Amino acid sequence: MTDTPKKTAIVTGASGGIGQAVALRLAGDGFAVAVHYSGNAAKADATVGEIKAAGGRAIAVKADVADPADVAHLFKATRDAFGTIDVVVNSAGIMPLTPIVEGGIAAFDQVIATNLRGTFIVLAEAAKHVSAGGRIIAFSTSVIAKSFPTYGPYIASKAGVEGLVHVLANELRGRNITVNAVAPGPVATDLFFNGKTDELIAQLTKLAPLERLGQPEEIAGVVSFLAGPDGGWVNAQVLRANGGYA
Repeated sequence: MTDTPKKTAIVTGASGGIGQAVALRLAGDGFAVAVHYSGNAAKADATVGEIKAAGGRAIAVKADVADPADVAHLFKATRDAFGTIDVVVNSAGIMPLTPIVEGGIAAFDQVIATNLRGTFIVLAEAAKHVSAGGRIIAFSTSVIAKSFPTYGPYIASKAGVEGLVHVLANELRGRNITVNAVAPGPVATDLFFNGKTDELIAQLTKLAPLERLGQPEEIAGVVSFLAGPDGGWVNAQVLRANGGYA
């Protein structure tokens, strides 16, 4: 890596799971990285430390993606630190599971606020600040195709994300900025394991023809492709990285 990387990436939700893997991969690709987190400063600092130990540049920035002022601060801090914003990856998300019949409005509002409102705010800010030739990447989910019970709020939020991606790609016509989404299948992260029984985990693990869970690094590789030179002709797409899960 050079002392002054030519490009900069913001990765939301980068203190753990897929987001952390994405931050590390993009740093390895030569990006300076703004490691966004919402609550776990220690894990974000550890991610920054790992990037710096490998010779890269990174900062940790706390923000609530559902708060426009916080997201504006995230982008300003990144520009102040690195001078440019070339790639934005919005991987921040939550997955509370609740049956629709129970009318869990609190859980529904929470997941919509983070996953859909948060994506809208991050995409809006990215559209203002990403340089020409840049990339904007959101996260959807392959579970949209499955319609599993209790996944209603989560699926609703991610279906909305896919709609936003298609619209923003058209709105950025002429600026040479691509807008895409990555839709993972089951991936071995705390977000996936949380709240699931061993039996359910085993069942979900076997759904894909490859009969295993994805790894965060595999999803990071897809993001790296979209953010890199080989992804320049991919635009307004949802890449379903799921081992054939759906």
